[in-house]
Amino acid sequence: MDATQQDSTAKARELQSSWYGEPLGTLFRRLISDLGLNQARLATVLGLSAPMLSQLMSGQRAKIGNPAVVQRVQALQELASEVAGGHLSAAEATKRMEEIRRTAGQSVLGSTAGAAGTGQQTTVKRAVREIQSLLRAISDAQGIIEASQLLADDHPELAEFLKVYGAGKTSDAVKHYEAHQG
Repeated sequence: MDATQQDSTAKARELQSSWYGEPLGTLFRRLISDLGLNQARLATVLGLSAPMLSQLMSGQRAKIGNPAVVQRVQALQELASEVAGGHLSAAEATKRMEEIRRTAGQSVLGSTAGAAGTGQQTTVKRAVREIQSLLRAISDAQGIIEASQLLADDHPELAEFLKVYGAGKTSDAVKHYEAHQG
């Protein structure tokens, strides 16, 4: 790999970290390990081609262009955390992965899909992540912060919304969402 390719890969991984919280290679390898998958199966569940998954993992490509795929990644992250916490068996995890493959990308607003017992919290978190995915598909965090600053004087609530959901942590966005629901 020449210096230009190395620079391009480093930049892609830096962008991935700002958009997704970490380089996608790291995130995908963790999902593969935690969920007992291989790359081909992960690509299938996400709705990506194997070459596209490989390009994202290696940093040849920076961004997941399809918001539905981003939602599937987020759903798999939640699933992996439930498996790691001992809340799901391997069979239940396999069934949920199939559901994620078939249904992620559909609107979760108002949906109560999720593991039994997690109901409302899972619904809120998924709704928040859907909003985050949509905003982050439009712009990176820096662009959203700049837009927020432009709106701050005349529309402070909208500026806060953009900043919290577009550039903030999911946990902060969940708190914001819950505070602003009837």
